Amino acid sequence: MTRLSLNRLRLYGALASMINAATAICAVFVLSATPSSAAERATVLALGDSLVAGYGLPKEESFPAVLEAELKALGHDVRVINGGVSGDTSKAGLSRVDWLFAEKPDLMLLELGANDGLRGLPPEDTERNLAQIIEKSQAAGVPVLLTGMLAPPNMGRDYGEAFNALYPRLAEKYGTAFYPFFLDGVAAEPELNQGDGMHPNAAGVEIIARRIAPSVIDALAAGTGS
Repeated sequence: MTRLSLNRLRLYGALASMINAATAICAVFVLSATPSSAAERATVLALGDSLVAGYGLPKEESFPAVLEAELKALGHDVRVINGGVSGDTSKAGLSRVDWLFAEKPDLMLLELGANDGLRGLPPEDTERNLAQIIEKSQAAGVPVLLTGMLAPPNMGRDYGEAFNALYPRLAEKYGTAFYPFFLDGVAAEPELNQGDGMHPNAAGVEIIARRIAPSVIDALAAGTGS
């Protein structure tokens, strides 16, 4: 092999080493500059009763699953955790909220109080329980989207006024995001509810998720109440 050929080989080898080094540097830069999809994905904890749990519905038609799909359709990759337990009152929700923070949610969607109203529990007790949940959430650095509920008409005017007023009052006091009525557009609509007239069917859940999704997006963006 001639001296010229040896020089060419050395030159090619040096160039190849430089290209490999540059490629490695670029790869490291891209990996460090681009967050993983897991890191980008927000998490919403839906804490509630049977309306969140998906009473009478398959898992894929429950509120958390449908809300997650709706948010994805709107271009937001959000995980929605089903923290609903059928029959839960505000007191029961308060008793289990602490361990739910282990999921490290970016937002808590708080839907509780419907069973308090159905049982005629004192509105001041409901307000106190919800206040403690909000305080715990904010102390954990988790903003809250509070959803309101309306008392059953058969509980009487005085009870209804006291119960209905506690939600906006809490939202104002703690500076949380607020969605006035969780069942907006669905309550008292027979075709959107199951046979008991209280729990939404699949069509009803779709309406709830579609209507509340913009509020969830806004609350995630703003970090309201944290």
